[in-house]
Amino acid sequence: MSGSVSPLAPKTFAEIPPLRGVRMATAAAGIKYKNRTDVLMMIFDEPAAVAGVFTRSKCPSAPVDFCRRNLPGGVARAVVVNSGNANAFTGKKGREATELTAQSAAKAVGCKENEIFLASTGVIGEPLDATKFAGVLDGLAVSAKEDFWFEAAKAIMTTDTYPKVATRSAKIGGVTVTINGIAKGAGMIAPDMATMLSFVVTDADIAPPALQALLSAGVGPTFNSVTVDSDTSTSDTLMLFATGAAAKDGQAKVVDVADPRLDAFRIALNDLLHDLALQVVRDGEGARKMVAVTVEGAENDAAAKRIALSIANSPLVKTAVAGEDANWGRVVMAVGKSGEMAERDLLAIWFGDVRVAVEGERDPEYSEAAASAVMKGEDIPIRVDIGLGSGRATVYTCDLTKEYVEINGDYRS
Repeated sequence: MSGSVSPLAPKTFAEIPPLRGVRMATAAAGIKYKNRTDVLMMIFDEPAAVAGVFTRSKCPSAPVDFCRRNLPGGVARAVVVNSGNANAFTGKKGREATELTAQSAAKAVGCKENEIFLASTGVIGEPLDATKFAGVLDGLAVSAKEDFWFEAAKAIMTTDTYPKVATRSAKIGGVTVTINGIAKGAGMIAPDMATMLSFVVTDADIAPPALQALLSAGVGPTFNSVTVDSDTSTSDTLMLFATGAAAKDGQAKVVDVADPRLDAFRIALNDLLHDLALQVVRDGEGARKMVAVTVEGAENDAAAKRIALSIANSPLVKTAVAGEDANWGRVVMAVGKSGEMAERDLLAIWFGDVRVAVEGERDPEYSEAAASAVMKGEDIPIRVDIGLGSGRATVYTCDLTKEYVEINGDYRS
């Protein structure tokens, strides 16, 4: 965690209410740093429904493999997360570390190992000594409490400068349910997912297949539309748990994702995922500005997203933003290299409300002063109209500063 908090950090943090059916506890196990909280345990006293979305990296971490294996069971009793070491590219030792952790957690909670889920974040390629924290899980299972969301968010930070928390509520068939979420991530952030860990829990009673369908659909415009540096991590894990405690209030179990009773819940869940995803971008390593890149008029939505990512991931666009330079020529470059259909003479570009280019050339009304004023803000909207179709997408990113290079130049030291 760097010394100073990101200037884009929230001015206040959401008050996260306790959520029935889940308890949490943290410990400092000395995985990488002394006296720093680095282990989080979430416990579901009754079996919770579980859904998950993971990295598409071809070099996934051992915990990602472990979660994928357990996910079809659809039941969770505990989650163990550690920071300081990603347990990725660690071979046989990595698998042994997940097995030891799962055995210890299952024993502590009194459940089967396939009801345990694991996540790790930190350095890649360093063997993880799970003996450091396997022994503390018994104590955590006993001391865990419901009102612990903010501390839980702190425990999973690596280069993050602030904990990421969010909460929403919605009604399912007249019964109010709560959704709470935490996330971590600041670098190696790019779709699909990022060095991004996020754990979302609801007290709603929703069956695993419906829960999975909600999560898989919700991730597209949220966590899969953010990029800090175009690098997809080995460890990305986003999990959604439903404790079912709202059944006690008379909420009828929802088994089908198309059930209209889920409409308000779906909106609330997507809003929470969007909130957490933007908090990750706003804590991009060294970030001073947030950029929303909207592409419209593309051949289709998928093409719009690829063009938006080409702009958002361009080091030249991102350094121009860092230098407050309204260099729209770099946006033209990024559109042109995206590989998607684009017609030079139909292109229009806006920085904020200022149109800088139209019909393939600089806007005749262009004002350098007006465009530069937009670039001085903390939140910078860039909009591009391709002029070909109705495809539209928005991608969120941040600027690329000297601090990003400094943080990642000595990450392992």
